[in-house]
Amino acid sequence: MLVCTLGDATLDVSVRLRRPLAAGGDADAEIHLAAGGQAANVAAWSASLGAAARFIGKRGADASGAFVAAELEARRVALMGPVEGRNAVVCVLVTPSGERSMAPDRGVAAELQADDVVPDWFDGCDHLFVSGYALFRDPVRAAARRAVALVRERGASVSVDLASWSGLEAAGAEEMRDLLRDLRPDVVFANEAEERALGGPLADTIWILKRGARGCSFDGDDRAIVPVQHVVDSTGAGDALAAGWIVGGPNLALEAAARCVQHQGSMPA
Repeated sequence: MLVCTLGDATLDVSVRLRRPLAAGGDADAEIHLAAGGQAANVAAWSASLGAAARFIGKRGADASGAFVAAELEARRVALMGPVEGRNAVVCVLVTPSGERSMAPDRGVAAELQADDVVPDWFDGCDHLFVSGYALFRDPVRAAARRAVALVRERGASVSVDLASWSGLEAAGAEEMRDLLRDLRPDVVFANEAEERALGGPLADTIWILKRGARGCSFDGDDRAIVPVQHVVDSTGAGDALAAGWIVGGPNLALEAAARCVQHQGSMPA
């Protein structure tokens, strides 16, 4: 199976706090540098679960971009797309309980053009995953539209992850609903905050709702999470779940998410 993903490949600066931040004070932390970005994460997890994986997006020509490319290639992810400028960087703050907040600097990731997308990249593609970050604004939104059209011509299925409730609100709920109706994804992944921001599920679409510690609803089929002894970092758990579902369905999705939260960072250990 060949899984293609479209979106961001970022340098993640993961800051795991040993105690809560205090305004104007210091807080000891464990800091970890790794490749990340929703589309890159789904590609890496798909490869780790046995699929062939191909990432499509614009990456930086700087040291951060070289680091991210090396990390993804080491995880057997093929990289497609232009390389220039400054790579995307995300600061991920992880609380002692494992909850995370992100401060993204998208660099050149949002500048992918429709004309940058090469049809041959999708030859043999069975499934295209589109990160919601690629749908919030142009020009990368137009690139995502072109990619979806190209994979539809090849008979592949398409999924979209809504990615960010704040991004949805900034883009406009009605505008995003209209865009999704136009793209007609076979599957939408969302958490509860993203579902609320969008205004509820779409009709005629498999709707996969991530509920964190309360499990996941796979188009109405409610499943409990796979028990884990200790949650280290929830970053990327939803991306691991998406890859697991694409490659093998609900059981593999929950197993991948459980694996993800037991180590720091969003990529497969």
